[in-house]
Amino acid sequence: MAQPTTLQPPAASATQDAPRTGTWDGGNEPFKASYGKLMMWFFLLSDAFTFAAFLTTYGMIRHKHEVFTGEAKDFVFSTRWWPIPDHVFNAFPGMGDANVPLGFVALMTMILILSSVTMVLAVEAGHRMDKADVQKWLLWTILFGSIFLCSQAWEWSHFIHGHTEGTLMADGTVFHGANLAMNQYGPVLFADLFFFITGFHGTHVFSGVCLLIWCFIATTNGTFEKRGHYEMVEKIGLYWHFVDLVWVFVFTFFYLV
Repeated sequence: MAQPTTLQPPAASATQDAPRTGTWDGGNEPFKASYGKLMMWFFLLSDAFTFAAFLTTYGMIRHKHEVFTGEAKDFVFSTRWWPIPDHVFNAFPGMGDANVPLGFVALMTMILILSSVTMVLAVEAGHRMDKADVQKWLLWTILFGSIFLCSQAWEWSHFIHGHTEGTLMADGTVFHGANLAMNQYGPVLFADLFFFITGFHGTHVFSGVCLLIWCFIATTNGTFEKRGHYEMVEKIGLYWHFVDLVWVFVFTFFYLV
């Protein structure tokens, strides 16, 4: 009499038995990055292309305009040539007509860099699950970001109202400041690009401050403690560092070059 045969389970495939390597492995997390952080990186990459397009446009338009070739001390504002940044951005709050070339912009840049430091400390505290430290460093980051926004608002206001001497326009009138149609400092496109690019960056900073405020409230309410991690702080930190990095390029193009 024939013996009954027993069904054997199919052998596990080599793919099933292979240990996870920590790198890209099909359904596993790519490079151990969560879905949220991966999507944030994709967003930042697309945003970087947008800023790069704006700054490239600025460079091309500036290249097509005449450059003042005389001594810096003899420079005067004119719609003929592209303005020298030292002569445009030389005001400082509370100092009247004092000539402090790029002093206020340098202070704004330092404040934004400090905000990146406090953001790093907030992320590090989140890794330690230290709620109090996360709150403290988020507050400092919010403070620095808010100061930067207020500083940019003052700079815009001064740029719009202009220098006391004004510029003689083609129609014989003396114009002060700048708007989207007229510009005391030089070609109209200089003012247009200034408002557009610095305004676009300022919108990013404002959005980042709003996210940080929400993150601080969520931390205070214990939302991340219940989740068991502070990954959201890290994702917002990625965005904030990107905004700071972009400002370095904006600062270089508009104020230094």
